[in-house]
Amino acid sequence: MPAAIETSKLTKWYGHHSRGVIDVDLVVEAGQIFGFLGPNGAGKSTTIRLLLDLIRPTSGTARVLGLDVHRDRLAIDRRVSYVPGELSLYGDLTGRQLLTYLGNLQGTVDEAYRDKLVERLELDTSRRVKTLSRGNKQKVGLVAAFMIRPELLILDEPTAGLDPFIQLEFEHLCEEARGEGRTVFISSHQLPEVEHLCDRVGIIREGRLLAVESIATLKERALRKLEIEFGGAVDPAAFAGLPGVQDVVIEKGVLSCTVMGSLDALVKVAARFEVVNLRSIETSLEEIFMAYYGAGDATVVGKEAGHAAA
Repeated sequence: MPAAIETSKLTKWYGHHSRGVIDVDLVVEAGQIFGFLGPNGAGKSTTIRLLLDLIRPTSGTARVLGLDVHRDRLAIDRRVSYVPGELSLYGDLTGRQLLTYLGNLQGTVDEAYRDKLVERLELDTSRRVKTLSRGNKQKVGLVAAFMIRPELLILDEPTAGLDPFIQLEFEHLCEEARGEGRTVFISSHQLPEVEHLCDRVGIIREGRLLAVESIATLKERALRKLEIEFGGAVDPAAFAGLPGVQDVVIEKGVLSCTVMGSLDALVKVAARFEVVNLRSIETSLEEIFMAYYGAGDATVVGKEAGHAAA
């Protein structure tokens, strides 16, 4: 079975100095949920547009489902669903009219399955699209993408505007697609969105693919900021030199620190004292990248990097 996505030295420049993506070598095997992770402006959407032949590369090649993205675009379009980061829908149609129209364009759609998706995502299809909130417009796009049961789903920031319950239902849909042997490619700038859902993650920064890693490897290198509030005096020396623990500051009975990897050593030492509260502070993706790879490192790294460029 061919890879769902395969690129070789894929590069896009906008003019002479505006970078899109540079030398992206990526393989996404069929039957996976793959996360494409990077901050805004990293090149995620540019890569997706190249895969869908919405823009043409400056150099390099890309194949989707074993097919050339330019020469075989029509064949690819029949087998792939795409939800862009910024949806543009026919506002005067109701949700049901729009889904019917899109289904007719694609061909035969299982209406019972489509209606089940509408129910699961709690979408009111009687309202005109232009009256819907961003989250409800996103639901329309997701129903349209999943209802044809494509071999490959390409979803650019798919959970934008969705409430937590609907996000969970979306994750179930992705897992069901994987269970049926289909592939889901999700771009995101939020690590929590992909770390518990995806099988593997590609990390892109400043247009270059930094790494392709398994989720297990990613979690081993996870960066966290923690605050631990104690009920009494704490000996700062007890927290010195702990593996993976950095930037330790203790003020007024509250310890602040940064931890990369396992929390085991820190938790065991903290348990010697009276712990009143523990708080995890969200870490930005850029901080995670800096901790992983340093400020200037833009080379492909990680145990699976060789496979990524195969």
